[in-house]
Amino acid sequence: MANNNGVGELKPNKKVILKNYVNGFPKESDMEIVRTETVRLKVAEGSKAVLLKNLYLSCDPYIRNSMSKHEEANYVPDFVPGSPISGFGVGKVLDSGHPDFKVGDYVWGMTGWEEYSLVTSPETLLKIKDTDIPLSYYTGLLGMPGVTAYAGFYKVCSPKKGETVFVSAASGAVGQLVGQFAKLMGCYVVGSAGSDEKVNLLKKKFGFDEAFNYKKEKDLNAALKRCFPEGIDIYFENVGGAMLDAVLLNMRNHGRIAACGMISQYNLDKPEGVHNLMFVVTKRLRIEGFLAFDYFPIYDQFFQKTVPYIKEGKITYVEDVVEGLENAPAALIGLFSGRNVGKQVVVVARE
Repeated sequence: MANNNGVGELKPNKKVILKNYVNGFPKESDMEIVRTETVRLKVAEGSKAVLLKNLYLSCDPYIRNSMSKHEEANYVPDFVPGSPISGFGVGKVLDSGHPDFKVGDYVWGMTGWEEYSLVTSPETLLKIKDTDIPLSYYTGLLGMPGVTAYAGFYKVCSPKKGETVFVSAASGAVGQLVGQFAKLMGCYVVGSAGSDEKVNLLKKKFGFDEAFNYKKEKDLNAALKRCFPEGIDIYFENVGGAMLDAVLLNMRNHGRIAACGMISQYNLDKPEGVHNLMFVVTKRLRIEGFLAFDYFPIYDQFFQKTVPYIKEGKITYVEDVVEGLENAPAALIGLFSGRNVGKQVVVVARE
């Protein structure tokens, strides 16, 4: 509960704010580091808010959607220019007016891109019960990307042992975990990525059966035929565009496509068309879009399944860590050129 030691200390609160709404490819200059604001380290009497010291922030491609102004309702709220960017993160509770959270608790959930955040909707936070695992993992492997991988693979794709699985953007926060879930189930797994370093990571670190650098392939259809001579049962879709078109040519009858994201389209003023959709009919394919938020109610189920895999060394995870809130804008922009290797995490404070 909220502590009562006076009015609370005033501290400087560095923030990353959105300067203006973005069209096309985002730039670091679309954001600004503000160092002039302060925060009172106390929750107001009678409030159910939670005051966090932010430790780790998650850079996720979906944030790009909130950086533009949408006339129609967006699946994530638009940011307000002049206000902090927000996203998933890990924090430590400094003060609390909410009965579910006490001082010293570690939590993950929605927070601001700032040193300290007053979370007025604590129902968006989850208490971290297992602190033996690196806290940063709750921005990725055990956070929103982990739930995304689990729900998309097990719930949307309904996989069976021995099936063939293709994962695009396979070395990213979600893809690396999908591939490992698929291997643990006894599937044949291939991933695509945008550099030889990432391809090597997929095969050597994450145990993918095969992987290819899509930037080096002149013909994506040929690359997929080479890796999947018998076709693809399950496609975990993270990129859209030309890759989706090529996959449709290579799906097996009654294949399933989990539409998780389409990062190749996020910064285009006019999205690319998909030309091979007739194969959805002739091959009797199922394409299902999904959002991690819909599956947060099964977080405990995901957690119970995944943590033993981590502790037994059956699942490994690669993070790309940058130090300092001031480096968060560059880290976010880097996602869209594939600069990150693994899950992009920003360290605000270690403790």
